Amino acid sequence: MITIVDYGLGNIGAFSNMYKRMGIESRRATRAEELDDATHIILPGVGAFDHAMDLLNASGMRESLERKVLVEKTPVIGICVGMQILAQGSDEGVRDGLGWIKSRVRGFANNPASAALPMPHMGWNDVAPNASSPLFKGLERDARFYFLHSFYFECEQAEDVSATADYGFRFGCAVRHENVYGVQFHPEKSHHWGAALLKNFAEI
Repeated sequence: MITIVDYGLGNIGAFSNMYKRMGIESRRATRAEELDDATHIILPGVGAFDHAMDLLNASGMRESLERKVLVEKTPVIGICVGMQILAQGSDEGVRDGLGWIKSRVRGFANNPASAALPMPHMGWNDVAPNASSPLFKGLERDARFYFLHSFYFECEQAEDVSATADYGFRFGCAVRHENVYGVQFHPEKSHHWGAALLKNFAEI
C-alpha cells in the first residue's frame, strides 16, 4: 500500500487524487501503526526545514519511519521540504535532519552563481535525469517539473544525484541512495510528467 505521511505539512489530497486517477490505491498515515504494512512511503513537505523536523518528531511516526526505511528497506520518496529533511542538516536552521542521505541543504542566496537571481526559484524548469534512475523511466530528457524553493540539496556523493536542473548552476533536484528517493520539485503540480514519476515510484 502506498502510504502518504501526514505530519501536518504538504498537500496530501493532491497525491491521493493523482493515484486515484491512475487506479492505484493509496492512503494517509497520521499514526505510527498506519505505517506497518506500507509498501511505499511518500514524505511530503512545504515550508521551513526546522518546522518540518519539529512536526515530524512530534508526530510519533519517526521511529516507525526509520524502521520501515532503514531496516525493512521500504522505498520512500521525500518531496520538496520532505526531500530536504532527508539530509543531515540545513543552512536554513539548526535542527538535525533525518540523515538518510549524506548531504547538506544550502541556500541559493549564499551561492555566488545564483545569488543575483530572484528568490525563491519558482515555476517550471527542465530536469535532466540520469538514464539509470527508475523514477524517470520513460520520461523524455526534456521533462519539465514545477519548483518552489530557496534551498537546494548538496550530496556528499555524486552518485546519489539522480537528476539535475539549472538555476545559475546545475543542482541536484532528485536524489537516490538505496531505497531512499527525493525530489525537490512538486510532482503533484507537474501535470503528466509528475503523474508518470509518481507511477514509476509506485512500481519500484
